[in-house]
Parts: sequence; C-alpha cells; structure tokens
Amino acid sequence: MSDSDRPDRPGGETGTPPAVEILGRAAVVRPVGEIDIDTAPSLGRALAHALTYVATSRADRIVADCSRVTFCDSSGLNALIAARLQAVEAGATIHLANPAPQLQRLLQMTGAAPLFPREDPA
Repeated sequence: MSDSDRPDRPGGETGTPPAVEILGRAAVVRPVGEIDIDTAPSLGRALAHALTYVATSRADRIVADCSRVTFCDSSGLNALIAARLQAVEAGATIHLANPAPQLQRLLQMTGAAPLFPREDPA
C-alpha cells in the first residue's frame, strides 16, 4: 500500500504540512495521522511557520494539537524537539494538546515530557 492509499498519511515528505491557525494568542498546528521519518519534515515546517506568528507578536505560544496523531516515532519526536529549540531561542514555548497515549509514553520514556507543557481544553 502506498502513502497515497493510506487515509492517515499525508503523502510523506512532499505532502502539505499541517496548517497553522491563530486562535486567540496561540498559533495552533494540527498534525494528523502518523508522524514518522516521512512526515516529520512536514510537521517541522508547520511548527517553523507557526513560530513566525510568534515572532510577529500575533501569538505568544505555539500549540501542537495532537488529538489526531495516531503514531509518533523518534523522527516525530526529533521534529518536536528541534522546533522547541527554535522556539526557546525566540522566547516562545511549544505546548502539546491532547497527545494520544502512545505519544505520551514516548515523551515519558525519553524524558521529553517536561519540555512540552500541556494545553488541553478544559
């Protein structure tokens, strides 16, 4: 089965990165499906794009809404950590909203959980 046959995969590296939406003072990125070696670069680009909103003061933080992420491997984690480093250099933070249990376990096992404040809806 190719990436284009899988509804949970956005076409790999050449796929469109998740859109960035401004909600209040947050630049929200909503990745969908699997975040792995093929799709992590798209997530990285979306998070970098979100950082431009923070840099222009239209937002004060980035929120990665992970409610539709079905899987995340080390490539996805690396994309999140790289984006976090860029955000910290810019004086911003990246928050995670609604991470699935698999992503939560990955963050806990790697010690990365404290790097990403949670921002779940009330």
